[in-house]
Amino acid sequence: MKQLAQNLRTGQTILAEVPAPIVKKGYVLIQSRKSLISAGTERMLVEFSKANLFEKARQQPEKLILVLDKIRSDGFLNTFKAVSGRLNQLMPLGYCNVGEVIQVGDGVSGFMNGDRVVSNGPHAEIVCVPANLVTKIPSNVPDEEAVFTVLAAIGLQGIRLLKPALGESVVVIGLGLIGLLAATLLRANGCRVIGIEPDLKRLELAVKMGILSINPNDCDVAKRVADLTGGVGADGVLIAASSKSGAIISQAASIARKRGKIVLIGNIGLNLNRAVFYQKELTFQVSCSYGPGRYDPNYEQGGVDYPLPFVRWTENRNFQAILDMLSMGLLNVKPLISNIIPLQDFGHFYSNKSNAPATIINYQQPNLTPALKEFKTSFFPPTDLVCGIIGAGNFTRMTLLPNLKGKSLKYLASLSGFTAAELAKKYKIPFATADYQVILADSEVDLVFITTRHDQHARMVIDAMQAKKHIFVEKPLAILPADLEEIIHVYQQSEASLTVGFNRRFSPYALKMKKLLVDAPMNVVVTVNAGYLPMDAWLNDLSIGGGRIVGEACHFIDFITFLTGSLISEVCTNALSDHSSFCQNGNILLRYANGSTGVVNYFSNGHSTYPKERVEVYFTGRTLILDDFRNLTGYGFKGFSGLKIRKEKGHKAQFEKLLESVKSGGPAIIAFEEIINTTRATFAAVESLRKGTWIRVP
Repeated sequence: MKQLAQNLRTGQTILAEVPAPIVKKGYVLIQSRKSLISAGTERMLVEFSKANLFEKARQQPEKLILVLDKIRSDGFLNTFKAVSGRLNQLMPLGYCNVGEVIQVGDGVSGFMNGDRVVSNGPHAEIVCVPANLVTKIPSNVPDEEAVFTVLAAIGLQGIRLLKPALGESVVVIGLGLIGLLAATLLRANGCRVIGIEPDLKRLELAVKMGILSINPNDCDVAKRVADLTGGVGADGVLIAASSKSGAIISQAASIARKRGKIVLIGNIGLNLNRAVFYQKELTFQVSCSYGPGRYDPNYEQGGVDYPLPFVRWTENRNFQAILDMLSMGLLNVKPLISNIIPLQDFGHFYSNKSNAPATIINYQQPNLTPALKEFKTSFFPPTDLVCGIIGAGNFTRMTLLPNLKGKSLKYLASLSGFTAAELAKKYKIPFATADYQVILADSEVDLVFITTRHDQHARMVIDAMQAKKHIFVEKPLAILPADLEEIIHVYQQSEASLTVGFNRRFSPYALKMKKLLVDAPMNVVVTVNAGYLPMDAWLNDLSIGGGRIVGEACHFIDFITFLTGSLISEVCTNALSDHSSFCQNGNILLRYANGSTGVVNYFSNGHSTYPKERVEVYFTGRTLILDDFRNLTGYGFKGFSGLKIRKEKGHKAQFEKLLESVKSGGPAIIAFEEIINTTRATFAAVESLRKGTWIRVP
């Protein structure tokens, strides 16, 4: 199928050929009929993409600070590669879609095939959207009107925060598409609406729509608003403009009455003049997109609705309100429609600087069905080892693919199909797909790399083992004990090898440490400056990421196991005022069968420029210190004082050993019992945190 996308580095807008997405639990699969180009948002993204690195940094100073911190901790070259990798990718465009339901995912009710719906799906022939972002369209509302729903909901949410009363005067600053929609909604609400806009064509359209308008270039805006409101000033000001200038917020404060309200739904500079806000006791609020639920993963991806008595207007209910107003004739969007173009003519909009208020994309029947999930990019020659990758996130983009470049990769899968197609083209991988079962069903595939989110690892590992594939799965192996036990059961009946992405044991520093260590009990301390992670991050969601102990600390537990050459027998966890299973600051104590001990100090409260990892080993009167996998220092050794090459955590070496092992039919590069022991130890660490005692590892 075809989908519009933007390259964040070059600024090029392209019509990409990508696999059709497949429906998943809680989602609805929709075949597009119309989509609306949001001129402001999409042009802003295009302009950002076309800017050079210096200009991009100036536009996002908060990101520049993070980049500078990363340079201090990881070095310029690694930081440059990471930033370039982030920018050198495609961004889907669009979020105003009308289409027809063609498949309903598990757990979704209220929709059936053939329903005409509106959603925030992108400009693509087929979209897969969470059910809470999909709403049915009344039968008397045509597609070309319903497609305004999402943008109108942005204006509606700003109005809800403004809480205008019948008869009040409200000024809308910025009469672009969202501003005009908001002004129309305010008029339907019984408000006296005054629009401020310097663009003459927009002013002309606003006047035709019955909106009293002011050109700020022709008069004193504050005086004009005062005249129009009987000297009172605006009861409310809705800012729908897009500008880097701080003059707009000052203008809003100057025209608002005493104790008036200002709500921002646009994107402007916020250099507030405290004196004006203080003297008038003004209220200022920023509106978040379509309404409550936006960016809440439990609401959007999880499908958990907010109870209506407590949250009357969620983003979905705002969609419904807009559609009801369209159905009743209270919201007229017909004057806003300037162009309806076929998808392949997208270039006419993105290459021109037209002030046309609304351009609608029209979709034809796609040349494929949802069952056609493969996307061929080139011919795949026969080889002695064929691999497929399931997952196209940051780990695949930044680590896996650069290290497997030139290897025998036949497939790349991602849930949406979009990122799989993008990376498949870049790395000349013959097939991209949205359905990983396509990879497992191909008898030619020998080895599967699984790099999806943590909650998907166990199921995919089991499926791959049952398909008789060799497996690499990025850590963790599983986030639930029951899933781990099922993996063990299936593995015992399988001939496939299983490798988890515990890469640090393959670092040249780790291998040198292993050679220097003797077969004797030792004390190992690993200190991790992990960095703070917001509590609403997906890793901290126990049902998706498993928490930081299971999802991240497993790396360091495995590394200590590698150094000691023994299995963990008991675990005890102590946390800093954070008695939860997604502990961000804690000490994990490990007892090993051979008498060794280990400690993982996992902290998120350190400074970002301090090195990320430090490993200390104490044994038989000697000491090894590994600083951030950059420098190894030995104390008490004859003929060895240190090793310093470059920062190397072992990814490349692990992949090379894995490929060679699969080709030769040799033993697994990490013993299965060690993988299971490490995973069980993470579960024990979480249990210990809850119970406050030592937990024995089975």
